[in-house]
Amino acid sequence: MSNPPSRRTFLKLGGAVGAGVALSGVPAFTASADVIRPAGADLVPEGRATTLWYPAAAAEDKIIEQGLPIGNGRIGALVGGDPAADFLYLADASLWTGGANDVLEDDGQFPYEREKFGTLGLLAKVRLSVPAHTGVTDYRRTLDLSNGVVVITYRHQGVRYRREYFASHPDDVVVIRLSGGPVTGSVSLEPTRGEPMSGATAFTGTFANGLKYACTVTGGTTFSGSRDVVIVVSGGTNYVPDATRKFLDASLDPSALAKQKAAKALRAGSGALLATHVADYRRLYDRMTVDLGQSPPAKRALDTWSRLLARHDDPAAPDPELEASYLQFGRYLTITGSRDGLPMGLQGLWQNNNTPDWMSDYHTDINLQMNYWLADRAALPGSFTALADYCLAQLPVWTDSTKRLFNDPRNRFRNTSGKVAGWAIAFSTNIYGGSGWWWHPGGNAWLCNSLWDHYAFTQDKAYLARIYPLLKGAAEFWAARLVPMTVDGREVLVDDHDWSPEHGPQDTRGNTYSQEIVWDLFEHYREAVAVLGRDRAYGDRIGGLQKQLYLPKVSPTTGWLEEWMSPDNLGETTHRHLSPLIGFFPGDRIAADTAPPELLGGVRELLTARGMDSYGWACAWRSACWARLKDADKAYQLLLTVLRPSVANGNGTAPNFFDMYSQGSYTIFQIDANLGAPAAMAEMLLYSRPGVLELLPALPSAWARSGRVTGIGARGGFEVDLSWRDGKVSRAVIRSVGGTRTEVRAGKWRRVISLRPGQSVTVQPS
Repeated sequence: MSNPPSRRTFLKLGGAVGAGVALSGVPAFTASADVIRPAGADLVPEGRATTLWYPAAAAEDKIIEQGLPIGNGRIGALVGGDPAADFLYLADASLWTGGANDVLEDDGQFPYEREKFGTLGLLAKVRLSVPAHTGVTDYRRTLDLSNGVVVITYRHQGVRYRREYFASHPDDVVVIRLSGGPVTGSVSLEPTRGEPMSGATAFTGTFANGLKYACTVTGGTTFSGSRDVVIVVSGGTNYVPDATRKFLDASLDPSALAKQKAAKALRAGSGALLATHVADYRRLYDRMTVDLGQSPPAKRALDTWSRLLARHDDPAAPDPELEASYLQFGRYLTITGSRDGLPMGLQGLWQNNNTPDWMSDYHTDINLQMNYWLADRAALPGSFTALADYCLAQLPVWTDSTKRLFNDPRNRFRNTSGKVAGWAIAFSTNIYGGSGWWWHPGGNAWLCNSLWDHYAFTQDKAYLARIYPLLKGAAEFWAARLVPMTVDGREVLVDDHDWSPEHGPQDTRGNTYSQEIVWDLFEHYREAVAVLGRDRAYGDRIGGLQKQLYLPKVSPTTGWLEEWMSPDNLGETTHRHLSPLIGFFPGDRIAADTAPPELLGGVRELLTARGMDSYGWACAWRSACWARLKDADKAYQLLLTVLRPSVANGNGTAPNFFDMYSQGSYTIFQIDANLGAPAAMAEMLLYSRPGVLELLPALPSAWARSGRVTGIGARGGFEVDLSWRDGKVSRAVIRSVGGTRTEVRAGKWRRVISLRPGQSVTVQPS
């Protein structure tokens, strides 16, 4: 129990939906330094906070669709909010079974199962019992995106009660605070793997791979007649992102460290804990504001699930504040799911069992990359570095396994030249350098292109120097892999036997996916050589190979951009993946303003053939492509498809805004659409590449009346504040975060600007 915080702390949470860098080698779970604490919590007031809210608690058997997420980038929880029998499902990003998984199966591919490859799972469940609090009234459960806190309020026997839940990054703990009238109850910790308890408040465990883990709960574990109860939960593992130690720190005691963190946080008191957390969270969240226009009062009065249903039932009735909150929810997940530890995989930090589909792994043919499309666009560049740190930590193992295993004669994707160099990965990766499922030759290039994109946004040369070994290793792999072929009387270089993820034949050469992704890799490597002044001779060699690459053309049979080196479609017309369009989005080799009309027409025809309905992440990718084509109607229609309510085990958005992926008889949560769809929204508002910045390229009519965004990121090293009215830009402020020169466009208006880092300019296109 602690001293209660000020009244101001209590009263500024809640409200209706409104429009409102670490180094590799740092352990995932470490003792925190002294925390500098603000004097009080500076909370966004209730009337201005952007929130999701619900009139009932989450059902435990629906926790993944209804539970509200909190997280600090390392540990996350889903909150139920039942007044009498509350529950939190805790997960730690490093709680992985499995290992290096470097013994190939008979077909030359990797095992892909829970024992050898491993899986992410739950750390623990926390149960909060207040037996008397049944039959409550005036119940409200809120995820406050503006302040980074989950809050429930209700009345029991005429007394108003309140609970606050948050995962503090500075204190590295989960905090539950009960306040209001006198309350009697208890809290208990529940292991999920049968681990023996140490009393009722702690447990430890060790996986077969040697990973040690622990969890502890302290504070008001039993309470009687208390008006202010503070519960602190801490836990973690001895994982470290260091291949030389096989990713484990044998000297680290997760149990002792968890207890130390919990005790330290408890001594600080709930007011200080909340103030520290909110200050840290808002430092990131407030970097971007989103106003897409006002929604009707009748919509604003609805709870979040009812609002989703209403938006779907009446597509002609816009609800721009709901859509703004969806973008901000994506930013919330980015802040809470990706800080200075491991990156977000298929479900980020939020689990509901120990057997998640696809092991909740890192999928490298869209999902992992899509998870980080939003960070730089949404003013959260610090959240991106978790992906770079992960790749750098894994690189020694990836390089070793490539050298030993890639050219195994059983591997149908092996280099027929017999050469091998650099590094490669499979379609799935874990946190121990392990790969799973099939080899994915293009995976290294796509990861590198994503890592390069962060440099394009920030122009951070120190960061570029850090990722340079990844770029060079991937370039070396492809320099060894490409094979010559004569096409139309010209000798070109093509990818060896490969696949166009995830359909069609598995042994074709020169697939558009690979050719485009390697062209981008070589382009980025050459630029890195020039910027850093390294390996100029090798950069010239890669430039020569780039000039020899076969580049795709439009099929005379289908009118589409060819997916294979064939005029025929060799796969599924409406397949979920847009692999052949990677050079259009997220790449830029094919651009709407520079590509030959025939090639751009082929892109449009293939995108049209793929259709307007699929899984959430696939719709997000389609939406971004249509935004690049400046087709606002189609881009927005696909956003609404992502936002359709998930009912009857269908694809769509759950009550808690999580994107649900239909498996027929059930659905699973995948976080990629929650991050990819907001990134597509950003693309509708701003297109950028180094040298070009276009305002409102695909503004939907639902947002056109008036709106404003601030802090939106632009490649080339800029940030933009943007206002519009009646579909036209009224004012834009462009700030340099490292960029020096770009052309700004708005419709037919053009202006070239030159800035020094830190400078800004205001433009008012006419």
